[in-house]
Amino acid sequence: MPSTDVRNRIIRSARTIVVKIGTAALSQANGTLHARRISALARQIAELRRRKREVVLVSSGAIGAGVSRAGLPHRPTALPSLQAVAAIGQPALMSLYDRTLARHGLHAAQILVTRSDFESRQRYLNIRNTIHALHELNAVPLINENDTVAVEEIRFGENDIIAAQIANLLRADLTILLTVVQGLLDNEGKLVEFVPSVGDEVLRLANRQRSSLGTGGMITKLQAVRIVTQAGEAAMIADAREPNVLLRILDGEKIGTVFAPAAKKMSSRQRWIGMTVQPAGRILVDEGAAAALRRGGKSLLASGIVAVEGMFKREVVVDVVDTNGQRIARGITNYASKELTTIKGLKTSHIEQVLGEKPFDEVIHRDDLVLLAE
Repeated sequence: MPSTDVRNRIIRSARTIVVKIGTAALSQANGTLHARRISALARQIAELRRRKREVVLVSSGAIGAGVSRAGLPHRPTALPSLQAVAAIGQPALMSLYDRTLARHGLHAAQILVTRSDFESRQRYLNIRNTIHALHELNAVPLINENDTVAVEEIRFGENDIIAAQIANLLRADLTILLTVVQGLLDNEGKLVEFVPSVGDEVLRLANRQRSSLGTGGMITKLQAVRIVTQAGEAAMIADAREPNVLLRILDGEKIGTVFAPAAKKMSSRQRWIGMTVQPAGRILVDEGAAAALRRGGKSLLASGIVAVEGMFKREVVVDVVDTNGQRIARGITNYASKELTTIKGLKTSHIEQVLGEKPFDEVIHRDDLVLLAE
């Protein structure tokens, strides 16, 4: 099927949409919030809701707004200062969203998250349930990093990744990352309109430059896109400065770069195991086990393990890699690292003899194992 047909089919079928907008797109040249752009965004979200499309907005901008309101000449670098300006800026950002959405009969609903909220299965599901309830209350979920308490997220510009995680949580049909560039550009600076898969050659096209207020770059956006598309959903990168950008995208105009989803959709649980939880360690497997796992439908047995990296307990998520360090899968281990070090390379029938018990035949059962592209 031609790329134009695939692109149109993806956009026409999208009913649940996650939109992420970055600090640079929300800020004027002097660092203050771009009220007109936020107003336009609110108007477009209201129109999409009238078209029976649910929209969740992941919005940066709290730190940028705080820098401006605090009268600072530039974005601070010290962590306490970053957290302080985020605390100052977040109310201003939400107030502006609330005023602009209210003009269209909508409520602004703030949800502040950190990575730990996604690590906990219960809190992860609570976020999903809250978002669904907010849509019923005529509210627009507005999600941001909880920058006043987060550490790693502030340093690495995680809102692109948060958008991808929210998309996977909701099984959203389309994720749109709005920024201040046209989309993904090729080596000649021309827009790439359609990308069938995010491989290494696509990642090499990433522009690593960052704005003075934001923290993410094109490489972060492509990492987010890869999370979404590997799970089986579509993603886009587009320019927030384009007039009516969301409405024009959903009307089928060729704006930005569309990234096609993988052919097979992951289940909700597979997305949580494979794309959300940070691994507690790594299990290295031999060539035979690696080949069997890559064919799919197989559990990991102790006999195929050659080494264990990291210290971890039972029932945590770990990476499974081959002897070259290439990731094969991610799964929930039935054995702790200390136990695995003892039973690695052994046949299943010998586990009880060595450990004194054999709670499971499999180190990772196939139902708890998610194959991943490296």
